[in-house]
Amino acid sequence: MVGYLENAKQLWNFHCVYDDLTPSDVIVGLGSYDLRVASRCADLFKQGLGKRIVFSGASGNWTGELYSTTEAEAFQQHAKKMGVPEDAMLLEPMATNIGENMRFCARIVPEAASAIIVTKPQTQLRALATAKAQWKGTSVSVTAPEIGFQDQPLPHHDERAMICEMVGDFARMEDYARKGFQADVDIPPETRAAFSALVTAGYIDHLPKSS
Repeated sequence: MVGYLENAKQLWNFHCVYDDLTPSDVIVGLGSYDLRVASRCADLFKQGLGKRIVFSGASGNWTGELYSTTEAEAFQQHAKKMGVPEDAMLLEPMATNIGENMRFCARIVPEAASAIIVTKPQTQLRALATAKAQWKGTSVSVTAPEIGFQDQPLPHHDERAMICEMVGDFARMEDYARKGFQADVDIPPETRAAFSALVTAGYIDHLPKSS
């Protein structure tokens, strides 16, 4: 019998993308509860893979009590501590979902022909599919901190929360594609089965209210 961990790792592998990266006009860090995303942005900047960084994100359900600022500002402060010059960073502090991340960043850097989206490992596929639908005309690749499944949970976002997050993101994918919020994504049967098993096992905290 397949256990919850095997099913969770099946979803993890589905969500993780890690594109091959080439120098781009801008690096976009999607705000979240995970400052390791800001660290990854800083590392990419230092490697010369982007001329500027845009940090995007308001304050959400998972970060309202975690940061004293918006997610974008918290990420900027973290990257500054890592040596990224302040004048190389732009802020987008209004976005409350990935679609807004893409649309609002596109307005801030309309001249960008290419962008590297940096997010949590388990959010990569959704971010890439959203960018394809809502940041058209810009060549987009996606990456994340190079962290494995077992090392991704944090004290304030534990294993259960991470699995529920992946289940919820999976549940939104086909509906969001139908609504034009993101591009279509091929879903292997084994991944769909893993999702169903995790729902049955009770990992439902992040499911859309209609599910």
